[in-house]
Amino acid sequence: MKAIGMAAILAMACGAAASAQTAVTHTNLQSVTSTGTSAWVESFPFAIRGVIVNDPEEMLDPAFNPDATSPSTGGQYQLFIQAFAAGDRGGTALYMSQRSYIGDHYDAATWASEMQRVMYDGNGRKFRKGDWVEVTARKALDYSGKRNINESHRTTASNDFDVALVKANAGLPQAEAIRLSDLVRADNSQIFDPSRATGGEHWQGMRVRLDGLRLTSTNGWGQSAWSNRICTATDGSNRTFRLRMPRTDLGAPPSTATVFSATGILNQEDSYTNGYELFVQELGPTLSVGTNIVGSLAVSFSADYEGYVLEASDDGLQNWSAVDVTPAKVIVIEDDSDSPTRAYRLRKVD
Repeated sequence: MKAIGMAAILAMACGAAASAQTAVTHTNLQSVTSTGTSAWVESFPFAIRGVIVNDPEEMLDPAFNPDATSPSTGGQYQLFIQAFAAGDRGGTALYMSQRSYIGDHYDAATWASEMQRVMYDGNGRKFRKGDWVEVTARKALDYSGKRNINESHRTTASNDFDVALVKANAGLPQAEAIRLSDLVRADNSQIFDPSRATGGEHWQGMRVRLDGLRLTSTNGWGQSAWSNRICTATDGSNRTFRLRMPRTDLGAPPSTATVFSATGILNQEDSYTNGYELFVQELGPTLSVGTNIVGSLAVSFSADYEGYVLEASDDGLQNWSAVDVTPAKVIVIEDDSDSPTRAYRLRKVD
């Protein structure tokens, strides 16, 4: 994705909020102190721009629940936007819940109106991953080491945040490839760096691809409640890390012997100086083998898997050789082989 300057961004009309707001970067909004608390100096209202990196339904169920007795049992909405402006870095979560943490609750009609306002643009088009948006925020609370844009858990209209479309279908940012050693020390303690130059803070709120994982626990696989959707992964050393599973179906979990990659959003859920985890959106690298529109064999895989080479085997997986293509940033590869037993794999380049 081509970076553009903040001045140019602010000059774009493209459905942005009608009234001028103070522009805030993700870098500043998510700045922290040495103890992990927010270092951002509050100033409301403000405008912040980013690219949507998840569908709200992947994380939480926004449907109104008339029988809800707590925030976790009622409808919830969470959307992450990631910086795309030159000189900015990081990401920010937008959050709402049907039932408040402080006793101020939405009824069904008001909640439906709120969801319509934050999930759709003014023309009835639903926001989606890859859209560039501008958020006008009137409240933002410090939540365990990150600043969430929310409505201060109140139904008061003056606390509303608004989402305006800047550019539709601009595309997701490339997931940055990292390993557990970038997030966790050899003694299995998480790396906290208040300068945000390293460790979990460096990637908080951003799309990453975590490579070299093996599952040690599948307890959270296929669970529905946010608090239950946690699996544990290791890199084969002493390091472990939480994987927060999505509401979407990722199929069967990899075996504990399988080394895999997981792409998603690096999030911080608790503890201010640790509590980092990966919200998983995709497992990989995975290949899909089919045909193109003229019937030729086509092999496809996610464009996020740079640094991998596509290989094929024609002898029952005994010997592998490189397919004569360059897989970096290619999502469909045509292969004119007529072998009836050909198999494919992606191998990370050493």
